[in-house]
Amino acid sequence: MAPSVTHVSGTVASDVEVRFTQDGIAVCRFRLTETPTQWDAAAQKWRDLDPIPYICTAWRDLARNAAESLISGVSVLVKGRITQVKDDSVYLSVDDLGVSLRRRIAYTETSLPSPIAARPTTVPPVPQPATAPRPAPGRPGSPPDWWDHKRASRWA
Repeated sequence: MAPSVTHVSGTVASDVEVRFTQDGIAVCRFRLTETPTQWDAAAQKWRDLDPIPYICTAWRDLARNAAESLISGVSVLVKGRITQVKDDSVYLSVDDLGVSLRRRIAYTETSLPSPIAARPTTVPPVPQPATAPRPAPGRPGSPPDWWDHKRASRWA
């Protein structure tokens, strides 16, 4: 009998631990918690059911990528095969893994070509027109004193 394939949407609940076999094959392990919801018709709202703990194992490139990409608290989508149910946990052998975009934005190596592209952009300041220096008051060509007084009071 083939192991059953399942899809899980949950939250990473531990740091990803990566190790290598004697042959140099990467294997990682992490905990995942799925909190199913159910519609409560009487209260007219969704309510959380008991969380389901998973222990996920991934191999090779997927293990390396998971170790580099995941931290505790990240929502992920996992496709895997149930290998065992033991001690109130479901053990999954992960076939595919992705970050959930429900509550965050994810950037990939192809959509973000360089670290410079990740920097926040700022709007350059608007250049102000150059003003000619004003001659000193009382000199020929300078405005009268009342002009500066009116200008300072916003022409009220």
